[in-house]
Amino acid sequence: MEKVLIVEDEQNARTGLTELVESWGYRAECAADGAEGLERVIQWSPSIVVTDLMMPRMDGMELLSRLMELPQRVAVVVLTAQGSIESAVEAMRMGAYDYLPKPVEPVRLKTILQNASRQREADVALEVTRRQLRDTGVLGPLVGNSPEMKAIFTLIERVAPSNVSVLVTGESGTGKELVARALHDLSSRRNKPFVAVNCAAIPETLIESEIFGHERGAFTGAVERRAGCFELAEEGTLLLDEIGEMPAATQAKLLRVLEDRKLRRLGSKVETPVDVRVIAATNKNPQEAVANGELRGDLFYRLNVFNIQMPPLRGHRGDVKPIAAKMIDAMNERHHCSVSGLTDGLLARLVAYDWPGNVRELRNTIERATILAGTGLLGIEHLPPRFGEPGFAPAAHGAMPRGVPMYEMAPQRQTADDNAVRVQVGTTVNEAEKQLILRTLISTHNNKTKAAEILGISSKTLQNKLKEYNAAANGVS
Repeated sequence: MEKVLIVEDEQNARTGLTELVESWGYRAECAADGAEGLERVIQWSPSIVVTDLMMPRMDGMELLSRLMELPQRVAVVVLTAQGSIESAVEAMRMGAYDYLPKPVEPVRLKTILQNASRQREADVALEVTRRQLRDTGVLGPLVGNSPEMKAIFTLIERVAPSNVSVLVTGESGTGKELVARALHDLSSRRNKPFVAVNCAAIPETLIESEIFGHERGAFTGAVERRAGCFELAEEGTLLLDEIGEMPAATQAKLLRVLEDRKLRRLGSKVETPVDVRVIAATNKNPQEAVANGELRGDLFYRLNVFNIQMPPLRGHRGDVKPIAAKMIDAMNERHHCSVSGLTDGLLARLVAYDWPGNVRELRNTIERATILAGTGLLGIEHLPPRFGEPGFAPAAHGAMPRGVPMYEMAPQRQTADDNAVRVQVGTTVNEAEKQLILRTLISTHNNKTKAAEILGISSKTLQNKLKEYNAAANGVS
């Protein structure tokens, strides 16, 4: 039976919380201040401590600090005064599992205790992951043996078990969504939904409805009630990518949801409790975004409880080889190829390149090469023409924007061999069609109208095919 310690200096509140927690099936004891609470933790070894912040002798912050130094794992839930978000954020940064405004809402407290109990199972998985990391340089979907990536892995290990909000920053294509997935997979929420939303891809008129949901008749076209992304991610994790692109009015509503943990669908008068961990990501400098008015300062403060800054690929070139190896395995499975690795010459070219589009650009390059080679080793001949030369640009502005698939990388010139489409025996018709379409797009410098004419299909059919390929692809954020 899980043991919970209540630390509260007000006697009625202390007694009431203890009895409430016991009614839910926990073993509960109480302490009148931080000093007594610390003694009870050492003697009784509870797995969860619920503590007030303002107490005599030893306050909640000092108790939290002392508990974080103990060898035993204790999930700490702090009780904060209404509107005291600064105290809650500081407590989370110090290692608190979660916070709860006073007066305590029993439903929210029960949910937090249930989540904290599930964290024990997540701790076991985390230890397995630590061993995997030490042996192979892999953390969930992330790969890297460099000091830079190992530092990222350490940050993820530290913050994943808590409910703290995380802001993931870094250039486009550095793997921010993969960080969010690793945080989710290493938390007690890993068996619940992971929902990712690209704020830049949703029209301003629809973003509130997409995130918070709407009631029937809330606006023209709202023919039925619809749950938003928060409700779809209930008890799980919600990634808000490109948070700086969210309209100001939506940012204000998001801040209220993060603080109150309740939302109101568009057109509704009823508030719905939500239990969701929020991870935000941006490829902008968040401080500059705040200064420019693109990101609310109070929202940034609320989201930036914990920051993970992803390095550009050119900043850890030693990881190009293991990342490419993992990508080859994925592309072999997706495209029914049997590529065995990279030649030394190709590896040298890949390591020397600056990768303005980061991991996403590397992924697109490996996918193109795998399709062209089909089998054996990938060599320099499988790179896009003029790869790495002055003037070579994988995308219009030199960096690979989110969601741009491999076939948007138009080379500046082709050879006859580049226009050849190699299809292995055993390749499905659908895969053969895909290879033909992608090679035709490359040969026409991504001119979709011309490609459709060459293929003998309509432009609409071509667009539908490309959308289908994008939906099936595993994007790298």
